[in-house]
Amino acid sequence: LSVTSVEDPVIMSKIRQNLREKHARHIADLRAYYDSEIHSLKQQLEASHKTASSEDLKKINQNLADRCEQLDAALNEASARIKALENKNNVLEKQVADWRERFYAASNTSKVLQERIEEMRTSNKDKDNTISRLKSRLKDLEEALEKAYKLSDNKNTRLKEENKMFQNLLGEYESLGKEHERVKDTLNTTENKLLDANTQISDLKR
Repeated sequence: LSVTSVEDPVIMSKIRQNLREKHARHIADLRAYYDSEIHSLKQQLEASHKTASSEDLKKINQNLADRCEQLDAALNEASARIKALENKNNVLEKQVADWRERFYAASNTSKVLQERIEEMRTSNKDKDNTISRLKSRLKDLEEALEKAYKLSDNKNTRLKEENKMFQNLLGEYESLGKEHERVKDTLNTTENKLLDANTQISDLKR
């Protein structure tokens, strides 16, 4: 069965109906065959009663009895096989329903993971832009500090304030850098989960 057939309840209903019709025709054919056999044996018995002796009748009756036992055993065997096929069909239907649920669950998990990855990538991109801006500001401050040192040695107070700003900005930059690394690790973990989910989906499809 293809995945499309498994997902389509109409197709599954038709398959079950076809199986039931096939079993019904099989039983009807067996019944018609055995009815024909019994009718033929009755005709033979009636014909033999007209011409045969007592010993011959006993022998014919015994043969007919043996034949009836054989037919009865064959009918019981056929009925048992049909019952076994019906039980196997029920088991297969339960397996198909279980596989369908597992497939849907894996698909939903994959979809959720994909959405989380996209959100994390967007967040990671924003943090990259923020870090780039901080780097640019840090560079500007370094250049400003360097110019300030060159212009005057008497502006210690201003330099201390700018240095304090520089240290604060550097701390902010390091904090964002750590957050950026943590987000990258989380993104890698989520991508691995997505890969496992896609692998499970591929196995279920096969």
